[in-house]
Amino acid sequence: MSAQVAPARRRGLADEVADRIRDAIFDGVYAPGSPLREVELAEALGVSRGPVREALLKLDREGLVRSEWHRGTTVTSLSEVDVAELDSLRAALEQLAVGLVVDRAPGLEEVDAAVTRMERAADEHEMVRCDLEFHDAIYRAAGHRRLGEAWQAIRSQVHLFLLTRIGVETDGYLAGIPAEHRQLADALRARDREAALELFATHRKHAFDILAGRPAPGLSGG
Repeated sequence: MSAQVAPARRRGLADEVADRIRDAIFDGVYAPGSPLREVELAEALGVSRGPVREALLKLDREGLVRSEWHRGTTVTSLSEVDVAELDSLRAALEQLAVGLVVDRAPGLEEVDAAVTRMERAADEHEMVRCDLEFHDAIYRAAGHRRLGEAWQAIRSQVHLFLLTRIGVETDGYLAGIPAEHRQLADALRARDREAALELFATHRKHAFDILAGRPAPGLSGG
């Protein structure tokens, strides 16, 4: 008897609903800790509860929301452990990516374009999106498919990390971030591995320190 393959299910609507909810979280409509109720979301999006339920499961797998039987679904609030784990994992991935970019010396047009968009960002939420696009461009430039996939697996949580960071402090953020990222891009272009790794580590550390309650002067972090 031959094996049977289960019929495919159309998931397009659930994916679209997930995109809408994700964008709302990233735009600050739903802050960390906010409840996400199926009925209200279904009404707001003009869909049934089924696609909303599937969408929330997808976002749960991304780590963007958390579902608990006694609390329902809420936007993830990062604990101290979450922050520390994300920071250390991001550091490990980024060190490999930076090293590969320095070794490969690819064109950095996408990286430069992301910095230019940062310079035009109208608010903190747009700046966070540009920040993530900058790092997307670095992972593409690294030319390592599995490394890129590992980055994509934590990207939504890093986005939440940065949203939490601007929720704690925004002083100097819009003014400082573009210049810092331009400096990072210049270090990659100079193929100075040690300087690039140090700059990226310092950049990450400030964002971590803000969330840990130990702000350092003179840097914006992202």
